[in-house]
Amino acid sequence: MAEFVFEIGTEEMPARFVPKLAEQLRESLSVLLEQAMVDHRDVRTYATPRRIVALIADMADQQRTQEEEVTGPPSAIAYKDGELTKAGSGFAKTQGVRPEDLYTVQTAKGEYLAARKTLGGGKTVDVLPGICIECIKKMSFPKKMHWGDYDFTFGRPIRWLLALLDENVVPFQVNTLESGRQTFGHRVMGAGPFEVARAGDYARIAQEECRVMLDPEERVRVIRERGDALAKEKGGEIVWDEGLLREVANLVEIPVPVLGDIDPLYLELPAEVLLTSMQSHQKSFGVRGADGRLLPHFLTTLNLEPSDTSLVKKGWERVLKARLEDARFFWEADIKTDLGVWLDKLEHVVFLGPLGSMGDKSRRLERLCGKLAERLGETKGIAPGELAAYARAGRLAKSDLVSEMVNEFDSLQGVMGGIYAHRAGEGDVVADAIREQYRPAGPDSPVPTSLSGAILSMADKADTLAGCFGLGKIPTGANDPYALRRCALGIARIIMEHGLNLNLRNLLSAAFEGYSDVKWKIAPDQALDRLMDFFGQRLRALFSGRGISVLVAEAALGAGFDDIRTLQLRMEALEAFSKDDDFEQSVLTFKRAANIIRKQGAEADQELTGHFRSDLLVEEPEKALAERLEQSESRFETLWKDDDFAGLLGSLRDLRPDVDAFFDGVMVMCEDVELRQNRLNTLKSLVDRLGRLADFSALQV
Repeated sequence: MAEFVFEIGTEEMPARFVPKLAEQLRESLSVLLEQAMVDHRDVRTYATPRRIVALIADMADQQRTQEEEVTGPPSAIAYKDGELTKAGSGFAKTQGVRPEDLYTVQTAKGEYLAARKTLGGGKTVDVLPGICIECIKKMSFPKKMHWGDYDFTFGRPIRWLLALLDENVVPFQVNTLESGRQTFGHRVMGAGPFEVARAGDYARIAQEECRVMLDPEERVRVIRERGDALAKEKGGEIVWDEGLLREVANLVEIPVPVLGDIDPLYLELPAEVLLTSMQSHQKSFGVRGADGRLLPHFLTTLNLEPSDTSLVKKGWERVLKARLEDARFFWEADIKTDLGVWLDKLEHVVFLGPLGSMGDKSRRLERLCGKLAERLGETKGIAPGELAAYARAGRLAKSDLVSEMVNEFDSLQGVMGGIYAHRAGEGDVVADAIREQYRPAGPDSPVPTSLSGAILSMADKADTLAGCFGLGKIPTGANDPYALRRCALGIARIIMEHGLNLNLRNLLSAAFEGYSDVKWKIAPDQALDRLMDFFGQRLRALFSGRGISVLVAEAALGAGFDDIRTLQLRMEALEAFSKDDDFEQSVLTFKRAANIIRKQGAEADQELTGHFRSDLLVEEPEKALAERLEQSESRFETLWKDDDFAGLLGSLRDLRPDVDAFFDGVMVMCEDVELRQNRLNTLKSLVDRLGRLADFSALQV
């Protein structure tokens, strides 16, 4: 077995490019080596800003061999008068076998010429050049670039290629750049070039001579451990941001954490502003004390070991001070501004084309938040006197968009609005709502924790959805420029996680009603229907992603999803029910009832109501079923009120013997019109009850 190393050396890659490069190389190498029949053990790959590396400790020197039978032309064409024709000879030549080694095989289509040939068996070093070139070509980037006069593109210019199988160079060429045994190190700490005699020497040379830490996980560990130690010396702890930590680890090849200082004067700024200034512009982390307040320090990560750490530290402090000085200027300007001034400015900020200004949107949010708070007031304990605060939150929701701070740090929208509202004495209901209005930001990010934040977030998203659907701006394929899928998913998650008794159609209808003087491309009632279908698709994807089977999701959604809160509970109960031993038989029974109502109900002499007459119950099985339906009705409603959907499905299980007996002993479609109608209504009563839980006809067993 041989050792193999493959390194692609580049100009500095953006940090956002780096994480996926190692995985791409690993996947490509694994697939291509398997296709080339080269046996090997684990493929280890790493990436830094200046290199992508693959290391394989055990690789076969030769391809494995494999025999394969290949069929050619029919025997009638391959032979004439017992001799090979041109077609037969051509087949032998194409397959690289002697004519005397050909034979015939019997297939379903007749007798055909065949040959057995051996694949593989070549030297690994001979197939690796093509594999290396193909790996480079397969690399994908958010953006690629040209350099020089070459047609070839890559994430950044390639500066060197190293490829060794033990002590042998794997020879190949990309444009005019040839592979070799030279590698280059850290630009300052170990520039190189360095000769790598054998593949097994590469890791040591990279660490000791190149001064490069190949493994990104190791870089993360060093930054975290050293950062924690430095903060502890100051009596604090680092405010780690995992996304930023990964980004910083992919900005450096040798991480050297350093603790800097800031003037305590800047601690007067809100913590969110300080942290954003440090993280967004300087890729640095804040330091928090035991009391939760920020300390006058920050952690940054150098990409070298400086000869004078204090000098480098002062340089970082100077740059960050300039950022913090800007932030303090914006803060002082903003806190002197009345919120009414910002509301006036919103009249000149366009929301979305025909949908008016941000001022118009804030007035719509004011009305919609008031309506939602009123509807939820009884179940969520919102006192009548608090309704005005929820409406006020909607009116002020977008005010910080025209503030100086958000103009500079757009990631603080909402956060700064909450801070300014609190300073203006608007109260916790208003401040919390404004701060949390943009949650959830993604499928796994947290929803608003406050009820006011939940109401404002839903109102904002519903307003955007209604406006976009009315204008015909409906997502298609991967195209979703207004993040409408995220809006729908956010509303659904908020309703479920807050347990809100809220009718989805009514919410969206109220959002449409909030608009006036808009020239719609799609009539509001049609747009509302399309929007509800859109929600159905999002909910189906949401629950499928949570492990709910497709059929169960379809069945639960088929019973309606206006009430998303109970939809979740119904779906979870139905998923559990689907794992019971008697699930299939229960489904077959209930589907039979549903199918009869669907097929025969349309042909009934009059509309089926689900109300049956006791005096028309003739057979014992229909009397027993009717009695059981009447007796269980109140219990069904009680269980529904208590959200006991597992109990509701259990009650249906109890009904099944009577339903089976009904089908076995009663002729539903009898000649007597009154009897037939009454029996259909008996079944309709059952199906209506079933239909509140799930569409059993959607279940396949």
